[in-house]
Amino acid sequence: MKAIIGLGNPGVRYNNTRHNIGFMILDAFADKHNLSFTPDKGEYYSVGSSLLEASHFYLCKPTTFINLSGNAVSHIIETKNIDLDDLLVITDDINLPTGSLRFRQAGGDGGHNGLSSIIYSLETSQFNRLRFGVGSEFEDGEMPNYVLDKFYEKEKEIIRLGVGFSVELIEKFIIGGRKEMMNFYSSEIININEKINIART
Repeated sequence: MKAIIGLGNPGVRYNNTRHNIGFMILDAFADKHNLSFTPDKGEYYSVGSSLLEASHFYLCKPTTFINLSGNAVSHIIETKNIDLDDLLVITDDINLPTGSLRFRQAGGDGGHNGLSSIIYSLETSQFNRLRFGVGSEFEDGEMPNYVLDKFYEKEKEIIRLGVGFSVELIEKFIIGGRKEMMNFYSSEIININEKINIART
């Protein structure tokens, strides 16, 4: 049983903003596999559930604001009986160029309040996370506004490519776990980075 949590803020005003790239990736996955999200009884998140090659999974979008993501993730872990090895958190990262992807099995919060909340709630930093770069084109003190803004027009093709690759990574994670996801990541990352670099020019 896998659980994939995309981080973001609820509400129309935050749609397609940098902080909501986790939601955007899950929405793209759901569109590809004809899934929909419904509110969970605990009211901590909306959830979509299905099978992929006989592997059961949950897609979860917290309905708490991003700074309280840990409440939703801990609830998912407890109520769905998810092992930490079967948890994948998808988040934005200002420390990576727009569209760049990094996978980590553990680590600190990197200054991300959503990850900080999850680490606090789970009392561990030992969980899988896929970090999606949103760039850092902001002046000192402008980071909060930057991550709550929508992507620039020039970034849209980069985002499309990165989101598409992220969906494929999620599929591999569901079917074969972290190992299969990492094998696919290693075999395809050079190719996707080349496409993204072309889109940047």
